[in-house]
Amino acid sequence: MVSTSTQIAGFAFDNCLMNAAGVACMTKEELEEVKDSAAGTFVTKTATLEFRQGNPEPRYQDVPLGSINSMGLPNNGLDYYLDYLLELQESEPNRTFFLSLVGMSPEETHAILQKVQASDFKGITELNLSCPNVPGKPQIAYDFETTEKILSEVFAYFTKPLGIKLPPYFDIVHFDQAAAIFNKYPLKFVNCVNSIGNGLYIEDESVVIRPKNGFGGIGGQYIKPTALANVHAFYQRLKPEIQIIGTGGVLTGRDAFEHILCGASMVQVGTTLYKEGVVAFERITTELKTIMEEKGYESLEDFRGKLKYIEE
Repeated sequence: MVSTSTQIAGFAFDNCLMNAAGVACMTKEELEEVKDSAAGTFVTKTATLEFRQGNPEPRYQDVPLGSINSMGLPNNGLDYYLDYLLELQESEPNRTFFLSLVGMSPEETHAILQKVQASDFKGITELNLSCPNVPGKPQIAYDFETTEKILSEVFAYFTKPLGIKLPPYFDIVHFDQAAAIFNKYPLKFVNCVNSIGNGLYIEDESVVIRPKNGFGGIGGQYIKPTALANVHAFYQRLKPEIQIIGTGGVLTGRDAFEHILCGASMVQVGTTLYKEGVVAFERITTELKTIMEEKGYESLEDFRGKLKYIEE
């Protein structure tokens, strides 16, 4: 019997697929739809302390091999998502969900995390260090000094399961430097990757989104090779206790298979979910199971991280 079940931070999930933060997760209604689909769990929209409108529209555009967006962290505020998750803990005590969050400043990040720490939330928290679409706000995880400072301060008080969402890195030295920092802390996972920041897509003679004169995060099939590289690079470098969530370019079961082959324990779906809706989870799961059956794999652990190299 082929199974796509997995675990993150000691919590079990009956399927390795879930949504990526930013897609199908703005409202409780959207989260309910993901929860009741074939997905193993969901992650909330990345929450700031207060409600955010986000960037002006149009701020998302489907493009041939994926998407471009400059959403600017629109969300309903921390309390909206935290209250909903606390309700779910009562109604569905056997399931675990992810809360994504970020502060608009280090001070706000700590205020949010301290609020989660003080709450009765028993799920998994994801700290987003990688949003490329807030004007004037750089991607935190590209600044290793700031990243280490934040993590050292956070783990002085935060004792609940915590992981971080990362931007794509492109240099081997940066994989080395980032992993050396992450290995110092009791992180439960890293999520590789957020969209490739500040791409530009043109139709006729015009950009297709309004914010930042058309510059936006690139998602979908364009980014799969970059996402796989990041998943595998960190799988090679991080201590075993830090698991990996693979995100980027998951259109088919084969794409999910490759993320797991590179070392991912869970796989998030973004652009495809936006284009196709929650039925994508069932389709991708079926395709993944078919590949596993053909190769004689019964569980994800049979092939997770076992990427083959060409011998010299």
